[in-house]
Amino acid sequence: MATIAGSRRIRRTPFSDGVEAAGVKGYTVYNHMLLPTVFRSVVEDYHHLKSAVQVWDEACERQVEIRGPDAARLMQMLTPRDLRGMLPGMCYYVPMVDETGGMLNDPVAVMIAEDRFWVSIADSDLLFWIKGLAHGLRLDVLVDEPDVSPLAIQGPKADELAARVFGDKVKDLKFFRYGHFDFMGQGMIVARSGYSKQGGFEVYVEGAKNGMPFWNALMEAGKDLDVHAGCPNLIERIEGGLLSYGNDMTRDNTPHEAGLGRFCSTQTAIGCVGRDALLRVSKEGPVKQIRGLRIEGTLPPCDRAWPIMDAEGQHQIGAVTSAAWSPDFETNVAIGMVRMTHWEPKTDVDVVTQTGVFPAVVQETFWI
Repeated sequence: MATIAGSRRIRRTPFSDGVEAAGVKGYTVYNHMLLPTVFRSVVEDYHHLKSAVQVWDEACERQVEIRGPDAARLMQMLTPRDLRGMLPGMCYYVPMVDETGGMLNDPVAVMIAEDRFWVSIADSDLLFWIKGLAHGLRLDVLVDEPDVSPLAIQGPKADELAARVFGDKVKDLKFFRYGHFDFMGQGMIVARSGYSKQGGFEVYVEGAKNGMPFWNALMEAGKDLDVHAGCPNLIERIEGGLLSYGNDMTRDNTPHEAGLGRFCSTQTAIGCVGRDALLRVSKEGPVKQIRGLRIEGTLPPCDRAWPIMDAEGQHQIGAVTSAAWSPDFETNVAIGMVRMTHWEPKTDVDVVTQTGVFPAVVQETFWI
């Protein structure tokens, strides 16, 4: 692939100096910012993530802050998940939809106070949608992008590294809960969450000036833990069935098609702008849905959607959207959207790539 030229439109992050010093070898562009994709190699990074601890620059997960008297009302308008039980200290995974029920983003929402939320977004310009709703409905809220940059600590040794910087109380955090911790006099929100199945934390670093001091402190504290700079790993996320917005689902898909129906409480999520459309989907069920697939052969890079054909090669019944070779499971693991006629486990299908056709099997579950 040709080099992507840098510019001010592709923003550096508060951690970019550390990422470069760590020998980053590749980037992608995510929310108009640099997101590392590989350091030593995808496979080496994969094995290290599963055995040690990594520090990830996730500043590209920009925050949309919603605060004011109508903040909770606006939050519920954005998602079919019922937020009435959400309290300060909680993080919610919240599929966000438009008026047709199509997914606009799948962020994590952090409730700072009853009238203040951070929405940690995937790769789409969700800020404009939220500002448009707030302005068009004359809601009493302020919607803005705060100077907050997430950094992840991921891997089996993540608890030990976080405790060395924040103290042992950080180990008591439950999944999708956060606490307030001090770093060199700077308060930080630390959540037990992350875009891997290896466990760890996401730290919401307020103030760009605090980025590199915090990065350097983690690297120094974790030397004997074999800490390395890392990034979301393609292989590991596919094994775990972690979806990538813009790759595995888009605005053309409902949360139910993305396998996220359990996060939709359409009967009680009063006010959600896509509620009426999703009520029909939840009653009738989706006609296609995300599935894991095992693919045989030596695959090219999955940089485009690959058609999935029935075993006879007569009809397209879906598309593979993410794929990679898994060293641990010794197979090509993949994520695809599959029509209901062929989504049963052990169904044989064919995947059409830019280098040829490869046999595949629909999986019962993902690999982790």
